[in-house]
Amino acid sequence: MQTALEMKLPLDITTVKGFLADAEGEALYRLAANASDLGPCLEVGSYCGKSTIYLGSACKLMGNTLFAVDHHRGSEEHQPGEEYHDRELFDDRSQLMDSFHAFRTNMRSAQLEEYVVPVVAPTAVAARHWNTPLGLVFIDGGHSLEAALTDYRSWSRHIVPGGYLAIHDIFPDPEDGGQAPFDIYKLALASGQFEALEMVETLGILRRL
Repeated sequence: MQTALEMKLPLDITTVKGFLADAEGEALYRLAANASDLGPCLEVGSYCGKSTIYLGSACKLMGNTLFAVDHHRGSEEHQPGEEYHDRELFDDRSQLMDSFHAFRTNMRSAQLEEYVVPVVAPTAVAARHWNTPLGLVFIDGGHSLEAALTDYRSWSRHIVPGGYLAIHDIFPDPEDGGQAPFDIYKLALASGQFEALEMVETLGILRRL
């Protein structure tokens, strides 16, 4: 399934805030390279740009484009008082989370500004008038069931036949993590429109039939 190519990242990825395992990032890189002949790539949930750098670097290599959709106000778990709150990403002026400055800094450092198109909006707003067919959709947005369902319903229908759907943070055992990403993974399979290709740690990869 994955293109046999050497991964080339423009910076030390360990310096970028994020929750993506190395093996998951490498799988996304190769997946984006594979999708390059099918259409542009799109991710939902960029945060500070760790996954964006993996995906965007492959798009740069292949002459493709990545749309990075995120409102940059943080998911439920990033808010003050929650488990994954990062004080450095809290904007005292607005009293809101704001990861967009860190994201833009990382895109500039990674020399990806000509290949990554930030879409700073909630996923449903960004998708409202979307008509561009996509070769790859990577979902790593909010992990509530409502948020995950919105991401899946907004973007999966734009994936071309043969294109890829990748979903992060899939935990079949509820004791290991939240179930919303696993729920939309199962929903995609049950639709009859996708087939499972592989699982890389918590990254589920499917292909549009």
